[in-house]
Amino acid sequence: MQSYSLIAPAKINLSLEIIGDRPDGFHELVMILQSVELADIVEIQASDTQEIYIHCDHREVPCDRTNLAYRAAELMCQTFPEVYANYGGVVIKIKKNIPVAAGLAGGSGNAAAVLVGINLIWNLGLTRPELHDLAAKLGSDIPFCVSGGTAIATGRGEKLDSIEDLADIWIILAKYDNISVSTPWAYQTYRQQYGDSYIKDPTQINSRTAAIHSSPLVKAIAHKDSTEIGKLIYNDLEKVVFPEYPQVAELKSAFSTQDVLGTMMSGSGPTVFALCDSENSAIAVKQAVKTLINDPHLKFWVTKLSNNGIQIGDS
Repeated sequence: MQSYSLIAPAKINLSLEIIGDRPDGFHELVMILQSVELADIVEIQASDTQEIYIHCDHREVPCDRTNLAYRAAELMCQTFPEVYANYGGVVIKIKKNIPVAAGLAGGSGNAAAVLVGINLIWNLGLTRPELHDLAAKLGSDIPFCVSGGTAIATGRGEKLDSIEDLADIWIILAKYDNISVSTPWAYQTYRQQYGDSYIKDPTQINSRTAAIHSSPLVKAIAHKDSTEIGKLIYNDLEKVVFPEYPQVAELKSAFSTQDVLGTMMSGSGPTVFALCDSENSAIAVKQAVKTLINDPHLKFWVTKLSNNGIQIGDS
């Protein structure tokens, strides 16, 4: 039976600004998203039944319909019923390398890999924009995870404009394995505390959204100015996560005492990352922070920024 092994990279935010409310209940966001080389491996194989099966090597990952990868397969079956009837279901095997519940879009990346994999197995010939449209039905991060690289994301995060890719910047990811932050909680708390400052006029929202294209951070990315990029990274959600989870704030503070280009919480957390200009520097910073915060629950990953979204790996 035909099968594909797909590489599904993690995602960080280089910037995350909340600018207003949307009629659909989500927030109007202006973000810069970035893939990193740390990736899950998602194997997809045609099944001899009409069922969708999921297996994962991480005990905290559900293997039922609550898994975004399952829902991605289900969406493809519902969208292309005649093809589904002809080819049957799929078996999905997920090898987790991206930490779970970390604000790194691991689940979204797995779902993106399933969309790409079924497109290949069923010979659908879907274009990237068509895959993006399907992905947006499942979650705000999933369209980006399909294509990856470096992109401006607006709307609720599903509207993408690719910009100059970044390379040769190393990154340390750090996360307490005993801390998780609810993304809905983070956004709802931000709304409660800062909703009075939201932009309400649609014209002003459009203007603010358009301004990101000429922002200092986008210019720094275009010029590959890693020092300036490190100074300009920004995340609104730190304002609500740090007071509630002081260990996450302390982790960022520990990174900021080291020789890093910049440090920030990714998404709604609790992962904190630091950017470095070399692998040796990243390893040295990791060891230094590990010594500063002597906690067995604190885990580290050293990797690089990536230009890729979902890729076919070795079967």
